[in-house]
Amino acid sequence: MDHRFQVSLRGVIDLLSHHLYSSPGVYVRELLQNATDATRARQQLEPQATGAVGLELREKQDGGPPTLLFTDEGVGLTEEEIHRFLATIGESSKREQLEARRNDFIGQFGIGLLSCFMVCDELLVVTRSAKGDGRTLEWRGRHDGTYDVRVSEHPLDAPGTHVYLVARPDMAEWFTPERVRQLAKHYGGLLPFPVRLTVDGQTETLNPDGPPWRRFYETPGDRRQALLAYGREVFGTDFLDVIPLRSEAGDVDGVAYVLPASPHFNAKQKHRVYLKQMLLSESAENLLPEWAFFVKCVVNANGLRPTASRESFYEDSVLAKAREALGQSLRKYLMDLAHEEPRALQRLIALHGLSVKGLALDDDDFYRLVIHWLPFETSLGVMTLADYRKSWPVVRYTPTLDGFRQVARVAAAQGLCVLNAAYTHDTALLEKLPHVVPEAQVAPFSSADLPQSFEELTLDEREAVYPLLRLAERVLAPFRCGVEVKKFFPAEVPTLYSSDAEGAFKRDAERAREESDDLYAGVLDGVMAGTGGQERALLCLNLHNPVVRRLAAVEGRELLKLSVEMLYVQALLLGQHPLNAQEMALLNHGLLGLISARLDDSGGGGGGSSGPGSRGMH
Repeated sequence: MDHRFQVSLRGVIDLLSHHLYSSPGVYVRELLQNATDATRARQQLEPQATGAVGLELREKQDGGPPTLLFTDEGVGLTEEEIHRFLATIGESSKREQLEARRNDFIGQFGIGLLSCFMVCDELLVVTRSAKGDGRTLEWRGRHDGTYDVRVSEHPLDAPGTHVYLVARPDMAEWFTPERVRQLAKHYGGLLPFPVRLTVDGQTETLNPDGPPWRRFYETPGDRRQALLAYGREVFGTDFLDVIPLRSEAGDVDGVAYVLPASPHFNAKQKHRVYLKQMLLSESAENLLPEWAFFVKCVVNANGLRPTASRESFYEDSVLAKAREALGQSLRKYLMDLAHEEPRALQRLIALHGLSVKGLALDDDDFYRLVIHWLPFETSLGVMTLADYRKSWPVVRYTPTLDGFRQVARVAAAQGLCVLNAAYTHDTALLEKLPHVVPEAQVAPFSSADLPQSFEELTLDEREAVYPLLRLAERVLAPFRCGVEVKKFFPAEVPTLYSSDAEGAFKRDAERAREESDDLYAGVLDGVMAGTGGQERALLCLNLHNPVVRRLAAVEGRELLKLSVEMLYVQALLLGQHPLNAQEMALLNHGLLGLISARLDDSGGGGGGSSGPGSRGMH
């Protein structure tokens, strides 16, 4: 035996109010939507029909809850349609037409009228169908799920529908003239049919002008100022510029506003979107490409599909095509700026560089236009790529911030300009350069490349530092680190630690192995076994540094050994290299040794760094 589900209307209404709709005020949107769809349906039957939507607030003399009357001059409902559509949750009076003419109607889910029960306990619908027998019917629905239908004693003069809502006492705030006017203008301010509000016998039209981006203006300057004023009214922000938007896919048009300040790169802008000129959402996020977070937009869509809440669009192929087309509108704006107002584009890049970089990665033509104007941090200060390439034919960059910190100071002192490509998109942009600009040369740079630019020692200097070099090699052999002595600037930097990519990887893996359990350590052993055995870690001592020059003259082996160990640890720390357990022990041993040596020196013991018999490197 089959059974039918029993649905609690009160429970459904609670679900709508707490989980589907954003606020009780959406009842005005749903009634406007029904009125608009009914008007469009009548125009299919009678193309000459125009139609209007009316809202009338009626206050009770005894101070009771007010009544709101919604009227339209649409197609109306027959008795069969009343039972089918007003009393069946999920059924829509546009269902049959939707398959053939989906774009003609806003509502598609048959649940909109239930939103009225969020603000009232009883709903009266008086309707006369343009397709029926001329009778005027009344449908009275109640929040407990009961309803009745009868022939009205007050017939309508023409086809259309009147909806009466008596405010529930706790919802009277949603029926004040100010609130109803604000909601009707908010949701229906761009509707193509007149929306009129009557209060105390005075009637006003709430949507006299239509979408501002479709209006005629005397000059482009007038248009720009009017649209910027509209953006200020909608978003409360003084925007930098306005961009026209258009997409054949989804039949979308509108405007985008350039933000006056750079948002966080993870921020998603919330856009105001209209569906068939009625407000759908003020927080739509999936309308523009991800890189386009430098704008907020107001658009109308006639051919996109709303979600069940009718507060955003359904993700499908049409929306994807519309998103791509709107992205092309933004791209065209930036391309036009590049050709016609390059200084304006530079100002925009300064504010919204991440968006510009994101688009440049996706579009080779735009990349060619803007890549040389993009500013980059370098070891010699911030400069555009164009300025960099004027002085250095090979673009050298570090892909990580630690890598840049390791080389920036020393590279600058040698006159080397190295780009910091650790910021979002920068490495990908630089690696793309030779693919788009064939004559360009790009090379990654690391601390291992720096010693090549250092000055070699003279023969006498090599002889003088030979004992220091040999001892340092023995001291650092357990750490698989070679030693060189060269001369470089700045002189106050005594050492530079460098390693190639494979050596850095193996060093990190070894440190992770020390801190891991047996299982993960075994995995790391396998990974490390697959790497080469020749790590090229190098400690370069700077003979321009006074401390290193004095060390070259020290004869005490213990003090020299201790000093080399400490210089090695200092070089690791200055290069942002975390210490492993062996190096931490070396640091502790070295600190204690230096303290002990100082105490011995204070007590009259030996261990000074110079004296009779010291070699001369002064």
